[in-house]
Amino acid sequence: SSLFNDTAPTSTVFTIGTENAFNNANQETIAYCFADIEGYSKFGSYTGNGSDDGTFVYTGFKPAWVMIKNITQTSAGAAWHILDIKRDSFNEMSNELAANAVASENGVDGGVKLDFLSNGFKLSGNTYHNYNGGTHIYMAFASNPFVSSSGVPNTAR
Repeated sequence: SSLFNDTAPTSTVFTIGTENAFNNANQETIAYCFADIEGYSKFGSYTGNGSDDGTFVYTGFKPAWVMIKNITQTSAGAAWHILDIKRDSFNEMSNELAANAVASENGVDGGVKLDFLSNGFKLSGNTYHNYNGGTHIYMAFASNPFVSSSGVPNTAR
């Protein structure tokens, strides 16, 4: 309750509590807020199964960029991991950025097993990204969006 005032956020508003890390008059705070746009971006969570026939996450598009965080574990491998089609142009994805770690590129997990598919992404193995029973949050952006970032259909195709 001290972080977000025990108030559920809505699609347009969130509140902050009294936690000094978020609500400090002597410090600026930035909030990055995202929303699903069908055919362009997807945000959510999934439960890992630790299997080589891993968890499939439906996005409705082929991802170009995915960021994942294991929120069950707190070790170094539970960093924010980014995978994209520029670092890996084919499946199985293995080149990653760790957005909040000192070893930024391919530095914390080394065992990424993820495929970008036409309608989502699929994990495999018992890595930090597919930890059995673990809760993972993600954000994904389309490689060929069906709509613009404002949700307007792309008709130039």
